[in-house]
Amino acid sequence: MTTTDALSIATDDCLGPQLRPLPTKVAELLQRLDAPPRLVAHLRAVHDVAVQLVDWVEAQYPAREFNREAVLFGAATHDIGKTLYVDELSGPGSEHEEAGRELLLAHGVDAELARFAGTHSSWGTPGVGIEDLLVSLADKIWKNKRVSGLEDLVVAELAHASGRAAWEEFMNLDETLTRIGDGAEERLAYQMSYPVRY
Repeated sequence: MTTTDALSIATDDCLGPQLRPLPTKVAELLQRLDAPPRLVAHLRAVHDVAVQLVDWVEAQYPAREFNREAVLFGAATHDIGKTLYVDELSGPGSEHEEAGRELLLAHGVDAELARFAGTHSSWGTPGVGIEDLLVSLADKIWKNKRVSGLEDLVVAELAHASGRAAWEEFMNLDETLTRIGDGAEERLAYQMSYPVRY
């Protein structure tokens, strides 16, 4: 692809999979931060998966209250710290997590929304809520990575909301994650079509 402008990557229709655009506020922030093209593509892919997850939760568990917009913002910004730690786009590292939270706070983002940059890899931490779990789940399932400990926490939340047995909720969640995971190859190819650096 020849387009490397963060705003274009975040909002334009692409030749790859049909991914929902990032929220305008996020796209503009990524543009101001001169976010790496591959990071913007990654955030767009994870955000798209998060939309699918929250749509499913709302349809299947209408009594389970959660902050949809927070989940979508969290998915769209969870790795924003990689604008500072670009090497973590293609290699291991967790420096981007706290740095991302601080970066969002420095740009006027409320702490309740900025937290996802720091919690997306620490779903087992006390106080992590359903919104955090859904952001973490989107960050895994976009590439069809299944993490049983994370999924168990989501199942427990769903079983509590529905009053049904955990195994029933696992079957329900598993079917949904399998369906979403089926698009992983296209999403991965889309992300990899963008360079790590300009």
